[in-house]
Amino acid sequence: MPLVRREGDDGVATLSLNRPEALNSLSPALFVELRAHVDALAADESIRVVVLRGEGRSFCAGNDLKAIADGERAPTEHFQAETIDALAALPQAVIASVRGHCFTGGLELVLGSDLIIASDTAMFCDTHGKFAMVPTWGMTARLPARIGHSRARDMMFTGRRVLADEALQLGLANRVVADDDLDDATADLARQIAEQSPWTIRHEKSMMAAIAGMGPETGALWERENGAGRGPDSAERVASFTKRG
Repeated sequence: MPLVRREGDDGVATLSLNRPEALNSLSPALFVELRAHVDALAADESIRVVVLRGEGRSFCAGNDLKAIADGERAPTEHFQAETIDALAALPQAVIASVRGHCFTGGLELVLGSDLIIASDTAMFCDTHGKFAMVPTWGMTARLPARIGHSRARDMMFTGRRVLADEALQLGLANRVVADDDLDDATADLARQIAEQSPWTIRHEKSMMAAIAGMGPETGALWERENGAGRGPDSAERVASFTKRG
């Protein structure tokens, strides 16, 4: 049985963490499978949107402490962090679809996505402090970038659970829906994005990454000087819109 299952059609690829009996905890072996899928998606121009989700009642309960205790190791020292980096660097839009637990390593994983849609059962938490560990997968960079430094400190220093409605208020989640509606709402969001020009999405994503850390004036100037302009599908899309009008 695969630890990460890939499905999808119509330009949307869905990656499902597939250890529901372990609340999809992140073992080194799972990361190896995830990395293979991410690397394949990076080169697949037919895919416009990537959805990351978990099987069962939880997205991910965090790192697999049993695997750590049993001596399991990833192929290289920073393999997990580099896999999340690769997820964040995908040219496609990446949606994390979260229900239930999204703890520590799971939180670091979803922070590599572009958008987070959450069930009203979702719980976000950083437990590094509980186990006397320090993040190495990007938490201290990506969580403050997502919700601000003060709010990130509150989450990280206390280890408290942030429920779905608060996650929405913090800007951690982009949308919150009823648990029974999560899969359909995720599919609808993915469809809306997939209908946009992949040229635009890919360039906007890479430009935002390049501009991150610049001031507004510098970033605006960089965009003006480096923007890719009209894409190869622009004329066709404009003509189609004009005909409908």
